[in-house]
Amino acid sequence: MDKVIGYTAGAFDLFHIGHLNLIKNAKKNCDYLIVGVNSDDLIKQYKSKTPVIPENERLEIVNSIKYVDKAVLIHTRDKLDAYNKFKFKKIFVGDDWKNSASYNDAEALLKPYNVELIFFPYTKTTSSTLINKVLLDLYNNQE
Repeated sequence: MDKVIGYTAGAFDLFHIGHLNLIKNAKKNCDYLIVGVNSDDLIKQYKSKTPVIPENERLEIVNSIKYVDKAVLIHTRDKLDAYNKFKFKKIFVGDDWKNSASYNDAEALLKPYNVELIFFPYTKTTSSTLINKVLLDLYNNQE
């Protein structure tokens, strides 16, 4: 029986419980989990901001998680490109992306390859954006 390869990707900046929940849930649904860590340049391109934690450190953090079989630095959000490199059967995403144009497009592109798109509940209580805002507020209030 072939191993089921799973894939997920993200910035994973200011790593938090939401990131861990996504990765842990993904691993429960596949035999081999590949996690793409978005490069600094890619994050700047689609979020118009510089990540707090540099890409090499984010890659090392994600690669050290016991649920991750392989962490890779990625330079594009193109899911078909990722599929061609990694040949995954399942792709995992937070449900905050559900019904977004980019994931509707990705689902259509991957359908001919029988890739299953699986959404997991987004952890609403925390996000890297929220953590960053709290840290900035704390910093600004020290002055």
